[in-house]
Amino acid sequence: MENKFQDWQDELKFVVEFMREMSLQTDPQIAANLYGERLRQGGFVTSDGYLAVSRRDLTHPAYRITRSSTWKENINPWTEKHRLPVFTTGLLCELVYSNKSTVIEDLPAAFAADDPAAEYFRGMNFLLAMPQFDRGEAINMGVVLTRHSEGIPRERIPMMVMQSNLWGFAVLSGVLRLELKTAYDALDHELKAVGDIQRSLLPHTLPTIPGLDLAAHYETSQRAGGDYYDLFPLPRDRWGIIIADVSGHGIPAAVRMAITHAIVHTRPDFAMPPGEMLGYLNTILEERYIGRTGSFITALYAIYDPGTRELSYSSAGHPPPRFVRGDRATALDGRGGLPLGIDQTVRYPVNHLFLHPGDRLLLYTDGVSEALNPAREPFGTDSLDAACLASESNAPSLLRSVLAALERHCGDAPPADDRTLLAVCVR
Repeated sequence: MENKFQDWQDELKFVVEFMREMSLQTDPQIAANLYGERLRQGGFVTSDGYLAVSRRDLTHPAYRITRSSTWKENINPWTEKHRLPVFTTGLLCELVYSNKSTVIEDLPAAFAADDPAAEYFRGMNFLLAMPQFDRGEAINMGVVLTRHSEGIPRERIPMMVMQSNLWGFAVLSGVLRLELKTAYDALDHELKAVGDIQRSLLPHTLPTIPGLDLAAHYETSQRAGGDYYDLFPLPRDRWGIIIADVSGHGIPAAVRMAITHAIVHTRPDFAMPPGEMLGYLNTILEERYIGRTGSFITALYAIYDPGTRELSYSSAGHPPPRFVRGDRATALDGRGGLPLGIDQTVRYPVNHLFLHPGDRLLLYTDGVSEALNPAREPFGTDSLDAACLASESNAPSLLRSVLAALERHCGDAPPADDRTLLAVCVR
């Protein structure tokens, strides 16, 4: 090996910069080209030719020549594998399947005239085959060729084989990272599509309900989530209001949320009381969808009659809405039952409340009340009540007050759970 450095410090400086430059590469093809160029610049390898051979994704005796110093075109073996022919005979076949490092000092005597690699071997007298292992098998192999029969200094060969394998590990890591990014991007695209579909099931705009002022906030912890809220007209000028929270996060919760939406909107009786609606949901969910999965859904369903200002409601394990009348904030009173999807025999009692002008009602999911600050302290219902009392008697103000308090509590931390708020103020 020709020493191109003044001293060891000069060589160390070159190696450090070489390694830094390699660490910046994300494309394995660019990294491979750079690696070979820097090895030659530093005089670490003295050869007259080289080959790269691979049997990845092939079975004996098949192999490919993936790289050659004689090629004028720079074929990318990772993205243009179809351009690399598969061979099944010849010296390279023996070498790549041997799992050994091999030195051939009289190369012309070692290969036949019809060898697939004959064109690469002609004029060369020395060959060094360096296996590159992956899970104990020499899946790839680097081949160094020289015209002189003395070839590579023998004391250099062990280090060259080790360097070749370290390079192979680095390339494999880069390839896997690239494949992982490609897979992640594809998955992220699908998750975004699921999230878009899920959000399309929520109200695009809030309806106009006589005597009520409405505002809503919906935020998922991942691309898609399991919170659900809806408002829809019922017979006799009444309105249905539902808020629900599917256990878990992400795609499974989003799918169950979509199922819940479908069941609500295909109910056979639009006039069924809130308790019967939750019972209907509970039976179908437990029987057909989530009864054996260990998941569940908390929900609160209410019917509002603008003519009488009566709110009738039932709860299936859902956090009770916060209710403000005058200068007092409390939980909305009323009995409830188990979450949906656990037990078909559960019955959900109906509660009644007559609303007055100025009343404020905040429906929410537990991602709000259980939101943690950096000290791992939950936001809590006391903070919710304080935020409700600090607001003006209109829905946008109520929503802003709660979100501001939540931001002060949590800081910049992303939500660990889906958060849904539905603010209702009586005019």
